[in-house]
Amino acid sequence: MAHKKGLGSSKNGRDSNAQRLGIKVFGGQLVPGGSILVRQRGTRIKAGTNVGWGKDDSLFAKVTGVVEYRDRGRMGKFVSVKEVA
Repeated sequence: MAHKKGLGSSKNGRDSNAQRLGIKVFGGQLVPGGSILVRQRGTRIKAGTNVGWGKDDSLFAKVTGVVEYRDRGRMGKFVSVKEVA
């Protein structure tokens, strides 16, 4: 006979933390240089003008300006930052 009651498997009960991916700043918003625009896995959105590309595929603003998203069809989606004078 079993020495303990069956209380469910002890292999359950773990979960990974959320990665908090996605668009952090939307089109038309003013951003300071260095701020993160998109956190992503892979290159779903590509870097346009004044946008840097991080090691983990994050996109960030290189200059202070207004964010603009653009769908270029087969070329893909791009995000760029227009500098504010």
